[in-house]
Amino acid sequence: MTQKRSFTVTGLTCGGCVSRVQNALNTFANEVQVTLNPPIATLTQCQADISTLNVALSHIGNYSLTEDKSAPPAPISSVTNLETDHQSKITVYFPLLLIIGFIVMVSVAVQFSPMFDHQPFDFMQWMTHFMAGFFLVFSFFKLLNIRGFADSYAMYDVLAMRFKPYGYVYPFIELGLGLSYLLVWQPMLTNTVTLLVMLFSSIGVIVSVAKRQKIRCACLGAVFNLPMSTITIIEDLLMAGMALWMLL
Repeated sequence: MTQKRSFTVTGLTCGGCVSRVQNALNTFANEVQVTLNPPIATLTQCQADISTLNVALSHIGNYSLTEDKSAPPAPISSVTNLETDHQSKITVYFPLLLIIGFIVMVSVAVQFSPMFDHQPFDFMQWMTHFMAGFFLVFSFFKLLNIRGFADSYAMYDVLAMRFKPYGYVYPFIELGLGLSYLLVWQPMLTNTVTLLVMLFSSIGVIVSVAKRQKIRCACLGAVFNLPMSTITIIEDLLMAGMALWMLL
């Protein structure tokens, strides 16, 4: 059964405010509708409590929510997990799995191109191609809506929570790493930066998953509503591990 919760929003003054609040709340619900007049936010299948929602809004401006007492009681939902709403985990993470699958396929195909004819499969070379594709593709999705990504990233990243501009810089860090792997530019430096960036990024993810926070994973920017989970931890640590392997 669909569960809808309505809140009165304070601090809304324009359409830009509506957009910012909606982007921030999208992290916690399957669907969010925010209106300026009246200043109401309606969240569908939201599992976060109001204090968590208000903390999220405090990161983007002087906004806050209060329960809309005039709204009819929401039906009790049988959905108890953000990751499943009549969907399997595979369905939820299908976009992420599909993208990684394509990157793996292309990076393997490169190894069998004519330029590498009669040469054995080079695992190190494959990792370089895979990491180039990974960072280029993932930075692309973040740059599609960089503001939405920065808002989502500030919910859990250790540095972005305290210095929000880092969320705007991070996609360009990934873009730079992708180009560096593609051009095989300064491998030692590139792998060292990757190791440090991915390990640091994983800290906020591990903390969020340990606290069981119901927030959006920003790995694919604001394009897909992927929940934070151990899959995100594996993704970060895998890239860090590959960088470390190539350093050794």
